[in-house]
Amino acid sequence: MKSSSLCAARFMRTTALGVSIAMAVVAAPAFAQDAPAAETVDDSDDTPIIVTAQGRSQLLSDVPVAISAVNAETLQNSGANDIRQLNQVAPSLLVSSTGSEANGSARIRGIGTVGDNPGLESSVPVFIDGVYRSRSGIGLNELGEIDRVEVQRGPQGTLGGRNSSAGLISIYSKKPEFDFGANGEITYGNYDFLRFTGSVTGPLSETIAARLDGVYVQRDGFYRDTTNNTDVNDRDRYFLRGQILFEPTDALSIRLIADYTYRDEKCCAATYVDNSVNPYIGDLNNPSTPLTPLQTNGNNIINVLRDLGQPLSAFNQGYGRAISVSPGRSFEGQTKDYGFSGQIDYDFGGATLTSITAYREYRSSQASDTDYGAVDILYRAPSDDAYRQFHTFTQELRLQGEAFDGTLDWLVGGFYANEKLTVRDNLRFGSQYGRFATCRIISGGGLAGLYSPTSPGCLAARPAAFGAASPAIYAAFDVLDSINDRGTTNDRYFQEGNNWALFTHNIVHITDRLDLTLGLRYTNDKKKFNATFGNDNTGCTTVQGLVGGFTGVAALAAVSQGLIGLACQGNSTAELNGVSINDDRSEDEWTGTAILSYKPTDDLLVYGSFARGYKAGGFNLDRSALKPPVVSFASVGGAQALVGNLQFDPELVDSYEIGAKYSTGPFSLSLSAFRSDFSNFQLNTFNGTVFLVQTINGCDNLVGGPGADTDLSNATGTCATDDVTYGVRTQGFELEAQLVPARNFRVAAGLTYARTKYRSDLVGTKNGTPLDSALRKLPGNNLSNAPELVATGSVTWTPEIGSSGLTGLVYIDGRMTSDYNTGSDLFPQKAQDGYALFNARLGLRGPDEKWGVELWAQNIFNKNYAQVAFNSPFQAGTTAAPFVDPQYPGGRQIFSQFLAEPRTYGVTLRGKF
Repeated sequence: MKSSSLCAARFMRTTALGVSIAMAVVAAPAFAQDAPAAETVDDSDDTPIIVTAQGRSQLLSDVPVAISAVNAETLQNSGANDIRQLNQVAPSLLVSSTGSEANGSARIRGIGTVGDNPGLESSVPVFIDGVYRSRSGIGLNELGEIDRVEVQRGPQGTLGGRNSSAGLISIYSKKPEFDFGANGEITYGNYDFLRFTGSVTGPLSETIAARLDGVYVQRDGFYRDTTNNTDVNDRDRYFLRGQILFEPTDALSIRLIADYTYRDEKCCAATYVDNSVNPYIGDLNNPSTPLTPLQTNGNNIINVLRDLGQPLSAFNQGYGRAISVSPGRSFEGQTKDYGFSGQIDYDFGGATLTSITAYREYRSSQASDTDYGAVDILYRAPSDDAYRQFHTFTQELRLQGEAFDGTLDWLVGGFYANEKLTVRDNLRFGSQYGRFATCRIISGGGLAGLYSPTSPGCLAARPAAFGAASPAIYAAFDVLDSINDRGTTNDRYFQEGNNWALFTHNIVHITDRLDLTLGLRYTNDKKKFNATFGNDNTGCTTVQGLVGGFTGVAALAAVSQGLIGLACQGNSTAELNGVSINDDRSEDEWTGTAILSYKPTDDLLVYGSFARGYKAGGFNLDRSALKPPVVSFASVGGAQALVGNLQFDPELVDSYEIGAKYSTGPFSLSLSAFRSDFSNFQLNTFNGTVFLVQTINGCDNLVGGPGADTDLSNATGTCATDDVTYGVRTQGFELEAQLVPARNFRVAAGLTYARTKYRSDLVGTKNGTPLDSALRKLPGNNLSNAPELVATGSVTWTPEIGSSGLTGLVYIDGRMTSDYNTGSDLFPQKAQDGYALFNARLGLRGPDEKWGVELWAQNIFNKNYAQVAFNSPFQAGTTAAPFVDPQYPGGRQIFSQFLAEPRTYGVTLRGKF
């Protein structure tokens, strides 16, 4: 892997297209926030783009904020069916998914919520038709007929909707129309991809119009599971949305929307990372031959996996998509997402009232072979009693008007949300876990000479190697060996959140060319949490009883702690069976914005702004965070006494921005420079055994010196509270431009440079407690999934063909990304080289586009890359030279990866009337 600076140099030096893209910007980026619908723009000419970023209809070139809107035609040309495809046309945005598509994450300027924990709210929330969706992964569903998608960059929340610390994505569906119309689409592609869409709209009376949209999608999976004769990462889903628009007078508009999405799909498989994908893997995937003494070019955990049935070919297949799955294990999942909303707009004459009321339910279940290998170590079985579920009610009110003869454009409003979150989990140790765990201990140390994977306890013999403690220790090995198909019977987590806010957003027109915008918001957030655990792992308490007394004995500490740690991993213990815990938290916060904007000429706008952003704190919905597994719950006062360990603090950000926008009809150019400082940055990291949630802060005077947060100790690197400061800074610039030299030709491009880094000295909370040692690579480095350079570009040509009304379509877009690390702990084995992705579409369309035939391809050059790499669960060998820092911060830990989609291609038939 190369440093980001070297990659940036190579990125711009070797790519002529990168240079050209840096001179222009993304397809049809208009900019806006959660507000009433903007005008539809004819993408075939230079019609000015109208947006509502500040709650008012304004020309894009007059709006002093950084936003990007993509209209319906660009979405269609790019093949966008959900928010992931926005990556191709919005350079500051990155959307990815990992172990479940319900946990898809959006990042803006390198900042986003990391990990699969539903207790963390989205740094980049998704709004659909003005309605807040509980987590951004919900936006990975089909979207139906879309008018536009808007991506607003930087902290939001002064105006309507939930606060966000990094930005927001607003999706606007097409409204019902009073002129009858209908359209349909049939698509077929490789992997037996089938997609059918249809939409019909028209009047029901002179004052009522309706629209009905539907989508059905089916596709084979990109991964092949030969063990169970199935494919994974497939598509089988449908989407329905119905709307009613009632406009009895010019002053009153009522819009009612109901939608339903259902998905029955297998997701999400992973493969092992090898040294052809990432050279920092080195010899991690090699068995040690012989096992004893342990070889410097081998890994004992590979011996264990091989001897228990894992084919070695899985460790050397590069970007191959053959997956290793245990017999009978599955990635089946079902998702239901449905709800309704009502928006009322009423013009009183001197002021306009907007009310948006919504109720939504979302439920997603996802089975998995959670170790992502052939050895049955960890799994979630398909079950109606294992899922995550949101029931969300939201109400927003806005009142807007003018005063002082138009000098003051004022807006006031309020927002309320009630969110009920339920998580039911059934994560269990697999049928081979006991033998795997005992062999992991035996193979990695001084007992390796006794290694026998076919013998009880993985022990070929039982010499008195531990003196008088030998009988108890060997008994503990036998108990650990028997922990198969044990663990969670059903853990139930419940969280109810109530969030309300009052806000005002005002534009003062100081002169005809000078404006001052002032916004202020007060937010109150309360959460009630409770959990009840079900667990049948009696082996944990038995092993604790057998060897718990030896953990403080130097000669016996390593083996006794290893036995308890693996027997009780993730606090999976029958000691929690039937135990309930509860807690609550409350917080309030003032946020706001101030913008000074000036138009020296009619075509040029310059502005400077400050914004204070906020993302609520909450609870880590993971019992492993209660305590380390080595000690029993009884010895530390019980689970309820530890419930405070699940809380994490709210994330805060101070953001500064300057920018300029220039627009002269067919040509537009915008440039912004930004700096945002994040305190209590909420980070969720999987360390190979459990998920860690820490709120990252910086320290001006780290106790123990600058290196105290980069060692292997969890006790060093504290900070006095008065010395705690922000922990993450993102800064850089964004350039956007587009040129329409002719009515049927458009060129657009964008360039984002964002240096999103941790401070050099870090602590794990606002109180100055040490950074967890698993995060010791963070200080001074870029955040995960935060490339410094991203360039996007597109060309659209729709030439007339003869004089019969026929037109053609030639479209290509590209996104080029510099190097970045995909793992939140920044281990080098998770680094991803820079790459470029291109999509294209060729078509023939009839008069007035009544029909069309299009050939298309996504990821034309079949570029292979990983969305996220992660520690393969529990699959770590012993830590010993040469597998040590800095190249091997995980020791002999091996790694897996969620691959991005391969090349897809097909044909689409369209028709409308």
